Amino acid sequence: MPRRPGPPSRAASEPRSVPENLVILGEFGRAQGLRGEIRLKSYTSDPLAIAGYGPLRAADGRSFVLTDAKLAPGSSPDLLVVRVQGVIDRTGAEALTRVALYCDRDKLGTPQDEDEFFAADLVGLDAVDVEGLAIGTIVAVPNYGGGDLLEIRSATGGATALLPFTKAFVPTLDVPNRRVVVDPPEDFFAPAGPKPADEPD
Repeated sequence: MPRRPGPPSRAASEPRSVPENLVILGEFGRAQGLRGEIRLKSYTSDPLAIAGYGPLRAADGRSFVLTDAKLAPGSSPDLLVVRVQGVIDRTGAEALTRVALYCDRDKLGTPQDEDEFFAADLVGLDAVDVEGLAIGTIVAVPNYGGGDLLEIRSATGGATALLPFTKAFVPTLDVPNRRVVVDPPEDFFAPAGPKPADEPD
């Protein structure tokens, strides 16, 4: 399925109301240690590249400069431990938990074709079945090495589920109208195993 092969290859864990000129690049997790380090889930195709975009913005207008970015221990390739300029202790790091980080869209270029898009643009889109009934909302577009997936939160609440981002499972993509048509298996939202221990809280 066509997509813009640019930096934001993943998306946020929850939808937010932000200006259209901003693209999400990551989200702070929990504090790490006592000296101001904090976990960061990166949504860029190269997770460490998030530190190279200069100051990043929060939805409320605050600006953050990331320093000393490194991969976090564990098996999650998109989970980092970073320092933030001006944050020197655990209290300051804890205050940033769940803050999402954005950059101006013009820093990333623009899709060349009408049917190309940034994966981050899919966050918050409604997922409906082939009959038009609401399935849920897209909350992330992860890629664990086997191709893009849509992480969908059920319209009735509860845990999210992953759907392969292929034409067979996602026959219609309508970004301008904020929706996708999906054809998931019947047991799509069946309970799954626990998340890895190194996922952010």
